[in-house]
Amino acid sequence: MRILLKMHPMLSSLSLLCTLIVPSLSSDSAVSALKPFHPDSFPKNVANCKAINRHEGVEKDIQIQYVEVNSLASKTIVMVHGWPGLWTNWAHQILEFQDDYHIIAPDQRGFGASTHPGDVEASGTMGDLVADLVCVLKDTGVNNAICLGHDWGAQVCWEAARMRPDIFEAVATAVLPYIQASGPFTPTSALVGVLPRLAYQLYFQDQTATAIEELDKDVRKSLRAVYRSVESPPPDAFLKSTDSFLEAYGDAEIEAIPYMTKEEEDYLVEQYSIQGFKNTLQFYTHTNRYAAWELDHTQANYTIHQPALSILPTRDPVADWAAAAKVLGSAKFVPNLATETLPTAHWIQLEKPVEFNAMLRKWLDALPISGDSQTAEKTAETETEQKHFVDEL
Repeated sequence: MRILLKMHPMLSSLSLLCTLIVPSLSSDSAVSALKPFHPDSFPKNVANCKAINRHEGVEKDIQIQYVEVNSLASKTIVMVHGWPGLWTNWAHQILEFQDDYHIIAPDQRGFGASTHPGDVEASGTMGDLVADLVCVLKDTGVNNAICLGHDWGAQVCWEAARMRPDIFEAVATAVLPYIQASGPFTPTSALVGVLPRLAYQLYFQDQTATAIEELDKDVRKSLRAVYRSVESPPPDAFLKSTDSFLEAYGDAEIEAIPYMTKEEEDYLVEQYSIQGFKNTLQFYTHTNRYAAWELDHTQANYTIHQPALSILPTRDPVADWAAAAKVLGSAKFVPNLATETLPTAHWIQLEKPVEFNAMLRKWLDALPISGDSQTAEKTAETETEQKHFVDEL
């Protein structure tokens, strides 16, 4: 907490911190007690979307793959993963809510079989990723949705709610609190001194091609390295190198992901083997990060009026997110915010899915009916005041 308070001037970039770390307080017995999840039993749809390759200066067609469940339900939840995630990160939430909600769970551009315009450095901004969500919703014929995001997916959902309140009627996030961009842009290098576990982000940023090659060499090892748990932690030196992602593990074999079945881990590896990690590092490149901050800062519409839920882990090794939320004053910019905490590390919805789902359901059940609340009225006012910048992009 003391560190967070001292680094307050740099917190406008803390969204970078959330990409990582090693999760889980769940035991193997807890995993086996949950409903079985079989990824291959969920067919995928494909949304054909437009995307800009800024390096080439051309518009391209990309295909965003997504899972859709219970399309006849009256309320829709779009579930957005982070890095290195996939739609299956929402396994326990899909099984819990599939009878009550229309669920859409995409693989973000560059992940799994979802394609990418090809420019990892500059063609994966938050505006781009929000536009992909809008494209997917249009493909399903959905006009309004609740956005549920984890890690970088949380950042995408916060931005979706901010940019398109006409579409995203509520937002729920795991790990990352809302970080508005009213302050100056802060490069990752300025944060590593106080948060040494962010060193890997400099590696991803400054040596992107080398990092991709290292990650792709052994996909299973790369994924297992990140999906760790409290009971099965990574080496202390993990994430602290600016020249390698996996060197802390040496040549040792990494244990299986503790809160996934073999079937789930195999599916994750299979999907990452389709096109590798090459475009998933879009979250870390300087050009994408600066462009995302610049768009937010220029628009200056920092307040999110929709109902919002933030579920924060209290044992994430990278940062104390509950303390960060207080320092950032997140609640000031999200006046209809509810905050909960769970004693987990990074992968909160996988580590304690029962508790996570209970918090999420309680919040969902309390949401106002569209059009019947002051929140809805305020959101409508916001819609008329701002342009749809994502459409322009």
